Amino acid sequence: MSAVSTTDVVTTEIIRNFFQSCAEDMNTALVRSAYSPVIYESKDCSVALLDAEANVLGQSSGLPIFLGALEVPVKHTIEKIGADGFRPGDVYFVNDPYITGAHISDVTVFAPVFWRETLVGFTVSRAHWMDLGAKDPGVTMNSIDVYQEGLRAAPTRLFEDYRPREEWLDLLKRNSRFPDTLVGDLNAQVTACHTGENRFRDALERFGAETLWAARDLIFEQTAQLEREAIRAIPDGVYRAEGTLDNDGTGTEPFKVCVAIEIEGDRMAVDLTGTAPMAQGSINCGEAETLCATRVAYKSLVLPDRGMDGGSFSTLSVHVPPRTILSAEDPAACQYYYTPLGLLIDLMVKALAEPLPDEAAAAHFGDPMNICFAGNDPRHDDAPYFYIDATPGGWGAFAAGDGEDGIMSAVNGSIKLQPAEVFEAKYPIRVTEYSLRPDSEGPGRHRGGFGVRRSFELEADASLYLWMERSVTPAWGLFGGEAAEGPRMHISGSQDRHDLKANRLPLRAGDKIEMQTGGGGWGDPFERDPAAGLRDVADGFVSRERAASRYGVVVVGTPAAVDADATRELRRGRHA
Repeated sequence: MSAVSTTDVVTTEIIRNFFQSCAEDMNTALVRSAYSPVIYESKDCSVALLDAEANVLGQSSGLPIFLGALEVPVKHTIEKIGADGFRPGDVYFVNDPYITGAHISDVTVFAPVFWRETLVGFTVSRAHWMDLGAKDPGVTMNSIDVYQEGLRAAPTRLFEDYRPREEWLDLLKRNSRFPDTLVGDLNAQVTACHTGENRFRDALERFGAETLWAARDLIFEQTAQLEREAIRAIPDGVYRAEGTLDNDGTGTEPFKVCVAIEIEGDRMAVDLTGTAPMAQGSINCGEAETLCATRVAYKSLVLPDRGMDGGSFSTLSVHVPPRTILSAEDPAACQYYYTPLGLLIDLMVKALAEPLPDEAAAAHFGDPMNICFAGNDPRHDDAPYFYIDATPGGWGAFAAGDGEDGIMSAVNGSIKLQPAEVFEAKYPIRVTEYSLRPDSEGPGRHRGGFGVRRSFELEADASLYLWMERSVTPAWGLFGGEAAEGPRMHISGSQDRHDLKANRLPLRAGDKIEMQTGGGGWGDPFERDPAAGLRDVADGFVSRERAASRYGVVVVGTPAAVDADATRELRRGRHA
C-alpha cells in the first residue's frame, strides 16, 4: 500500500504524532481495563499500531524488549492465512515462544483494521498473564521443556465479528488457575486493540488514505536516512565482547553470550556466533526477541531521540546461529528468555564503547531479578494468590555522569514496582524495607548507580519463586571503572539460605526475605571529584572506609568533611 500523492512537512509531523498518540491511547485503555496488578500497577505490557504489511506506525512506551517484536506474530499470521484471510471484528491470540520470541506468559493479542472494506492495518498488544497452566502457579523457575510452562498457542482467532468464540475462551479458562483474571486481562487487550482501530479510522477520515500513506512513507524514509548517517559516523571495524550467565536454573554450569559487531559504511552487522547452545533450563530465547534486544542496544547508541517506526533498523542485520540460548527451538524451555537479553544488551554497548566512548555506559545490573510468592490468603477465606514483581538496581555510569540509582533493568523499561500499600492489601506479606543499598555501586570517576535492598516478612505460609542473576558477570565498569557488587539474597526464620534462585521453596509465617541488587563505574575511581565522594558519604550511600580504599577520598569529622591533605597523599601513593 504505497503512497500515490505527496504531503507537506506540517501534515507529516501531525500524522507522525498521531501514530504515537494512538499507541499511547491504546496502552492507557489496556492498563485501565486490566484485572492483574502486574498489568494495571506494574504496566508489564506494550502496544503498537501497524500498517497492512505489519510495519510499525507507532508503539507505546513499555518493555524495551518488545521493540520491534509486536509485528512478528502478525507477519507470521499474514504468511499463514494471507491478507485476505482477515475479517472485520477478528481478534487473534498467540503466545508460542518460538513465534513471539517471549515466554508463554507474554500473550500477544491483535486485530485487523478495515476502512471502507479495505484492510489498512493492525492493532496489537502484548501483556503478561498471571497463569496459563504451567506446572507451578504463574511461573516456573526450573522448567526443562516448554511443556512444563503452560498452554501454548499459534495464532488463533478468538473473536469473530467482535464476539468471542466461546469454545476457545473456555479452553483458556480451563487451563488457568485464575480464570476470571485471565478473561479480564484478555478483554483489556481486546479493548486496547479496538481503541486503536477507532483512532486509526478517525485519522483516515480526517486526512484521507493517500495523504496518510504519503506521510508514512516520508516518515520511514527520514528515519532510515538519519540512522544511515549515524552509523556512517562510527569508525569502520569489528568490535567484540562476551560475558557469562550464572546458570540455567537447573544446574551450576555458566552460559556464555558472545557478540561481534562489524561497522562498514552505513551498515551495522551483529554476529552472535560463540553463544552457548540451548540450555536444559529456561534461559532460552526465541530469535524474535533476540533481534529485539539487539535493537534496544542499537537504539541506545544510534539516534536514541527519535521514536521507532517502520524505517528503523534498516541499517542493522543480525546473525544468530541455530539452536543456541538466543535461538530457541521446540521443545526448549523459555520462561526466563529475557535473562540472556539483559546481558546481550550490555555486551553490545561494551563492544561499541571503543568507537563511541562518549555514548557508551558501563554495565547495569542486567536482569529483572524477579521475586514471586504463591499461597492462600487467610484474610480472604484462604483464597489462592500469586504475586510477581521485578526488582530495580543500579545502572552504569557514563562519560557525562554517575549511573542512575534503583531503576528497572533494560529489558523491563517502564515497568513499575507494585506500591507497598497495594501489595500489602492484596497479599498476606509485609514490606519491611525498600531502600538504596549502600556500597553497592561500581567505583569510578563517575560511580555506578546504587542497587536496592527489598525486605519482606510473611504473615502466612507461602511458596517462594526467585530468580536473581549476574553474580558471575556482575555489572562491569568501563575505561578504568570497577564492577558493581553482585546480587545477594538472605532468607531467615525457619531456615537460613542465600540462594539466588528458588522454585516453590516452602516458607513459614514470620520468615523474612531480603534481596539486594547492585551499575558499573566509568573511569578511574581515584579521579573522582572529592566533593562528589563527600556527598555520597554524607548521604549514607558510601561508607568512609570504601571512600578511602576505592576512591582515595578521606572523609573525617562530624559534620563530614574531606581531609584534603590526606586525600592528596593517598592518591599520590596509589599512583606511585
